[in-house]
Amino acid sequence: MLLAMDTSTSWISLALYDGVQVRYEITWQSQFHHTVELAPAISRLFEHTGTQTKSLTGIAIATGPGSFTSLRIGMAAAKGMALGLKVPLVGIPSLDVIAYAQPLDERPLIAILHAGRSRLAYVTYLVEGDQWCPQHEPAVLDAKDLVKTISAPTLIAGELSEEARSILGRRWKNAMIVQPARCLRRAGFLAEMGWVRLLNDQADDPVTLTPIYLSTTSSIPE
Repeated sequence: MLLAMDTSTSWISLALYDGVQVRYEITWQSQFHHTVELAPAISRLFEHTGTQTKSLTGIAIATGPGSFTSLRIGMAAAKGMALGLKVPLVGIPSLDVIAYAQPLDERPLIAILHAGRSRLAYVTYLVEGDQWCPQHEPAVLDAKDLVKTISAPTLIAGELSEEARSILGRRWKNAMIVQPARCLRRAGFLAEMGWVRLLNDQADDPVTLTPIYLSTTSSIPE
């Protein structure tokens, strides 16, 4: 049984996965009340599924980019549980989770996290083989600058403010924003990714695993 946690931004998502099906999943916007909300939500997950922590065989945590404090809270919880229960821990980049949720397509995909005001943290993906593969490290651009880089039909998925949607929508022939449900970073997808990593013995060291923080000038504000 694998517990997946994503606390990258104001959105929190939790899931419990048994390798066959997602036994429990919840995603909500916490307005950065992560410290207050995360632990009780994890407790409810175990209560609602009738599962005990000793049943866990692994933990997956979204590693960012994202809010400095939000990432630290989730990472601390994941590391504490992994070390306390002596189960493997695997970290998955948050934008990779968004990409994983999208059907494979010949068009490029830009996965996005809202980074304050009109700024967007993003990674561009292309399909290689049977999966979306990142083409560069996470970067930040103003929505108005990002839209200038889109010159061919491109899928857009992730956290988008109303303003960013409006700006990207001006390139409606090329900027194809996916439906809202696929824009959420759902922990069920994170769990599937983490499960495969653990099956392939690709666990991370819980002592050295760290979140993905962007540079000071482009970091996502609290």
